[in-house]
Amino acid sequence: MSNKSEQPVAKAQMMIRKPVAEVFQSLIDPRITCHFWFSKGAAPLQVGERVRWDWEMYGVHTIADVKAIDPDERILIEWNGSENPSFVEWTFRSIEDGQTFVTVRNWGFSGGAEEAINSTEGFTNLLAAMKFYLEHGIEPNLVLDHAPNARVI
Repeated sequence: MSNKSEQPVAKAQMMIRKPVAEVFQSLIDPRITCHFWFSKGAAPLQVGERVRWDWEMYGVHTIADVKAIDPDERILIEWNGSENPSFVEWTFRSIEDGQTFVTVRNWGFSGGAEEAINSTEGFTNLLAAMKFYLEHGIEPNLVLDHAPNARVI
């Protein structure tokens, strides 16, 4: 039986058939990330920096407050500002033949389990889109097509 006082944690994971340095860099560098997740990032991620990410198709943005970066191993941010902050952590594990296993966890929700479920869905789309782009050079538009009725036209 689960303890109701435990905070929900969203989790998604995916193997990507590219070397860990390439996969890691794809989340650090907004010039790469914009091909599979957000539409615009203000700057590369650096510890101690606050970086704006925009999803222009939805008319929304967030600020990523970069808490930790361990090259080729881990990225930790806090996002959604003071109104609904939560933490997001990506970990990267190199596996055989130049492949990378990526795990993303998101926690600290004010909205409880429903927010965690939505986050799990979103990060699953992110990892699938990242896989398509890095392995095949295809921009799959998974994030864009996830909520077509929410687009700002």
